[in-house]
Amino acid sequence: MPTANQSTYRNFDYCDLGLIDYGLAWNLQKEIFELRLTDEISDTFFLLEHPHTYTLGKVAEKENLISSDTQLKELGVSVYVIDRGGDITYHGPGQIVGYPIIKLSNWKEDTHQYLRALEEVIIQTCAEYGLKTERNPKYTGVWIGEKKIAAIGIKVSRWVTMHGFAFNVNADLSYFGGIIPCGIKDKDVTSLQQELGKEVELNEVKEKLIKYFREVFGYTAFTIKEKNNYIKKIEKISS
Repeated sequence: MPTANQSTYRNFDYCDLGLIDYGLAWNLQKEIFELRLTDEISDTFFLLEHPHTYTLGKVAEKENLISSDTQLKELGVSVYVIDRGGDITYHGPGQIVGYPIIKLSNWKEDTHQYLRALEEVIIQTCAEYGLKTERNPKYTGVWIGEKKIAAIGIKVSRWVTMHGFAFNVNADLSYFGGIIPCGIKDKDVTSLQQELGKEVELNEVKEKLIKYFREVFGYTAFTIKEKNNYIKKIEKISS
């Protein structure tokens, strides 16, 4: 492990949670948030996938959920009203979701810069695949022209973060048809697979996301944590 002064050395814990139910992951986030708030653990970065899910943020308009209850049941889509910013979005297999639970006081106490930094992680990752992405001055997220490839919705409390980004890699984009994504009616969505014309190895993308997350946020190192460590926490919360 590299040596550094206490003032400059920063480490985060990383775990790939795989495919995990949205509700379980949300409960885990809350648990990790409390532990980070009291400095019982290091900054933590989860990458994962969810089963088909629609989530509505604090300012979401209910009419942006187009699907009926019958359609939701037929498609096997869960719906959650949650405590992040932003409107409605979709999560599902083939989409990499990132949940950084980090103390911004050790970086920058600036939610605007934090959002831009999350966008930068995605922008740099897409660049590795030869894709030119950009920011939209009106909307948070990462865009390829008029099409969104990554959505971002966060919660920051006492300068500790929750929630994060949803990056369409091999996601089935037809599920976005059941909603008005992020409440934006005149824009479309895309994915790495759609832009490249081929399926992309998820683990390869995750490696790039970790690399740029470390660089953008100025971490010196990271520690890989086993999924089982967090599964035990989930089981404890759920019992």
